[in-house]
Amino acid sequence: MIGEIVKVWRARSWMKKNVPFLYSWHAYVGYELDLFDSFSRPATIQEIAIQKNLEMDLLEQWVEVGISLKHLKRKDDSKVSTRGKWKLPSSKSDPHSSGILLKEMMELHIPALLSYPELLRNQRKQHFNSDLHGSTVAKTSILLERFAFPKVQKAIKKHHVSTILDLGCGEGGYIRRIGERHPDKKMVGIEIHEGVAKTATEALESYPNIDVVCADLHSYEPESGFDMIMANNLFHYIDPSERKDFFHKASEWLEEGGVFFVLSPMQKSKHGQQFSSAFNSFFMSFQNLYPIPSHGEMETLAEKTGFICETVEPIVKEGGWYAMTFKKS
Repeated sequence: MIGEIVKVWRARSWMKKNVPFLYSWHAYVGYELDLFDSFSRPATIQEIAIQKNLEMDLLEQWVEVGISLKHLKRKDDSKVSTRGKWKLPSSKSDPHSSGILLKEMMELHIPALLSYPELLRNQRKQHFNSDLHGSTVAKTSILLERFAFPKVQKAIKKHHVSTILDLGCGEGGYIRRIGERHPDKKMVGIEIHEGVAKTATEALESYPNIDVVCADLHSYEPESGFDMIMANNLFHYIDPSERKDFFHKASEWLEEGGVFFVLSPMQKSKHGQQFSSAFNSFFMSFQNLYPIPSHGEMETLAEKTGFICETVEPIVKEGGWYAMTFKKS
């Protein structure tokens, strides 16, 4: 009898722990189909189903879940409206929408984590398709820019930076922001993904002081040195055995006294260990992605390649993201 009670208690406990996932799932669907905007004014489920050409039974069920989670509310017997819109993901047209992070989590992270039993049994890893997911990952980086950019600005001012190299520049968010505030700075962005590099080039065509190069950072050779090099959300693409060489290259490409700015989630950090360990589990499930670094690893690499670690600051504590600055000594 006691054993059955324990089993029921365990089952109920796991059900309770899964409730937060429902909030994320519901918000992701709402973001992906712009449903929160559709219900921003009271409307019937049938009206929205016809307007957006959606399967009505599934939309009705999504609405029912939303009402129970208080993402939506009934206005009368037939109409529904969005509730507390300020805390829900904004439209897909907003490049800074929190829905971007939900999209990456639902379409990349969770499927990869759910594949663990199969990967463990078959003793293999999957392959990360950058052509398929490169744009989603680049958009997630845009969201992180808001938190990290003040640190970038601080480093530029402190070290009197005039020239900047952005390794893995994505859609060019950081260098665009810098260009808006500092039209006198000469900048180069390197991006390996052709589609993402094209988007960056088009977005930055009105900035004569910024060049975007579609290239692999391992084979790239700059024409001259830089005052600052940025490597944001890049280390999970670099094999740990190659990271020392990467630091060496950064040192070679920097002018004397130049600064190496790094943004990355960190293993076993003071903040956000749960999320960063899950993030690391996602990367480890792919044969062409690598573990995120730890503070100790980064400081050791810096010491071995002639850098001095100047600052280590949390950017998003919940996710274990940190900004680190290394000065070429």
